[in-house]
Amino acid sequence: MTTSSAGYLRFSDDEHARRADLVRALLDDEGLDAVVVFGWSALGRALQADVHYLSGFLGMRDNYVLFPRDGDPVLFVQSFNHVPNAAAVSPLDDVRWGGVDSGETLGAELAARGAREVGVVGLMPYQHHERMRARSGARLRDLTSAFRRLRVVKSDEELAWLRRGAAHTDAAMAALREQMRPGMREYELADVIERAYTRAGGLTTFHYLASTPRSAPDRCVPAQVLSDRVLRAGDVVTTEISASHGGYAGQSLRTFVLEAEPTPLFAELHEVALEVFHAVVAAMRPGATEQDVLDAASPIAAHGFTIVDALVHGFGIGILPPSIRTHETTHDPAPWTFEVGQTLVVQPNVVTADESAGVQVGELVEITPDGARSMHEFPVELVRVGAPTA
Repeated sequence: MTTSSAGYLRFSDDEHARRADLVRALLDDEGLDAVVVFGWSALGRALQADVHYLSGFLGMRDNYVLFPRDGDPVLFVQSFNHVPNAAAVSPLDDVRWGGVDSGETLGAELAARGAREVGVVGLMPYQHHERMRARSGARLRDLTSAFRRLRVVKSDEELAWLRRGAAHTDAAMAALREQMRPGMREYELADVIERAYTRAGGLTTFHYLASTPRSAPDRCVPAQVLSDRVLRAGDVVTTEISASHGGYAGQSLRTFVLEAEPTPLFAELHEVALEVFHAVVAAMRPGATEQDVLDAASPIAAHGFTIVDALVHGFGIGILPPSIRTHETTHDPAPWTFEVGQTLVVQPNVVTADESAGVQVGELVEITPDGARSMHEFPVELVRVGAPTA
């Protein structure tokens, strides 16, 4: 890990050269003159991941990288007043304002470079896509899946950043364990979570949570919008938290019980989730496939439970392939083979069939030559907060 002369996080020159070589090889394979990569600020800037991969800039608003097969790449920044910071952060030499209309600007640049066959990456606005196509006269082809496949296997430098992100995420979980108490409102837990890592340089990707009485549960998954519900003794709180180091995020999913022991239902849900978590992690070895994961998840249905989210998904900076569910909830899962250097979230979100109750268990793991290994240190267990009340 290095920093720029202005003090910003930056990967080494060798790491950026590795990425450039991968992209140019992809352009050669696809017969393309250039690729235009789009990023925007949703999901804690994680949807800047493709732009960040090539430019090192984890910005706001709409940003683009034009990466040619021959010649130098350009980072186009949507907002004029964001350009100075982007130029200080990015290792790219050419950083410019995207203009009043980014599609027109990109189209003019492609035309000037004579790019006729161009790949596009990301969910760019259709207005930009159409104006870029019309202005450049180029044939545009969706390259998103192939480009993101380049990001699936992480380098040693990327793995080091992910471990820092996992540590920030663990700090948030530890803070919840120490500071959660009856009388707090759900949204107050956001302050507890973010204060745990922002002073150490961590960035928020997201924090989802939901609280419900253990004796009369009415929700099965963490919520993206936190309510003003007041926590009470006996509550079950499910969480999904992701904090990052320079955008490279850990992810941890845990279930808390507040000043109580779990009811038999929640105890069974958590035992099944924990069993499946360990079985899936054990199954994810180099050369294993999505079928091994599906088989490892069989206890969920055997106990009459289901899931409402992916069981396993690629992760690092933003969500990546694969996305694997269960035999019962998957329709024609895409073939996948696990390789050394892949990083994935294993998250058995086991819920009742009527979706009235559920638990969260899981975290980010890396595939090593010896199998999957957690990138986190916070215990994978049901988290009991405070002494049980009578």
